[in-house]
Amino acid sequence: MAIKASATTPPWVLRCGRLGLIPFLAPGLAGWIWPAAAPTAGAALAVYAALILSFLGGGRWGMAVAAPQVDSRIVSLAMLPSLAGFALLMLPAEARGWQLAGLAAAHVLQGVWDLRATTVPPWYAGLRGQLTLVAVAGLALGLVVLRP
Repeated sequence: MAIKASATTPPWVLRCGRLGLIPFLAPGLAGWIWPAAAPTAGAALAVYAALILSFLGGGRWGMAVAAPQVDSRIVSLAMLPSLAGFALLMLPAEARGWQLAGLAAAHVLQGVWDLRATTVPPWYAGLRGQLTLVAVAGLALGLVVLRP
């Protein structure tokens, strides 16, 4: 699936988004090509997915505190992606399948929440939706290839 910029999507944002997908896809491909790398690749994928969840939650937190009227519910909810990612990283390596499935679910939930944001530019929803789909596809590939 190609990610296309709308007429108003800043090109640098699109490039950064695309580059940010590489660590979602590379571990599964590495584990498929070199099965001996699967344990390390699975751990790397889980850590990156948790970091991006934290990044996305921080973005929502930043939007919430920058609003003229700060909504304490959104500020509080924006902390959940970081906590979910951290909790999932605490699962043992033997539970890598559950870990990656949980991270994929958390990314879907965060993506749905972000698509409902009202304080973002018009191009954001399309870009965010496409990036989420590819990230979740990378986690699904990891779930199939990288779990012990």
